[in-house]
Amino acid sequence: MEDNLKKSLRLKFGLSELSLNQIMLNKSLASFGDALVNFIYSLALSEKNLELTGAKVKSQVLAESLKRVDLRKHLPNRSDRHSQGDAAEAFIAYAWLQDGFNLEEATTLISTHVDEPVEAFSKFLELIKKRLMMH
Repeated sequence: MEDNLKKSLRLKFGLSELSLNQIMLNKSLASFGDALVNFIYSLALSEKNLELTGAKVKSQVLAESLKRVDLRKHLPNRSDRHSQGDAAEAFIAYAWLQDGFNLEEATTLISTHVDEPVEAFSKFLELIKKRLMMH
């Protein structure tokens, strides 16, 4: 079911053939990615703390992670931290829609470094980057 949903969304919103720059500047992907990133992070925290919790990932965490994995260079020079965070969220959303990762694997990866969110999301973005560049 999840695969059919992703396929439908890719087709409906024309997300199959976007450049990296188009992906990272896509406001719709960023908005969807915001919810997805926070959900993944909340799952990882819930798993670690053994209680359900909801959490938000700060833009500065995502911006620093984007910089660490050398994706910041694909954004305009004057992009602020909020825009960089949006770009990371868009990239993550796009990767999920392209089957670049599943929720279980993302949660497991983030939970291994949940107390160091920049490190956690840097590792996550690096994994996604490698997988998307192979397609």
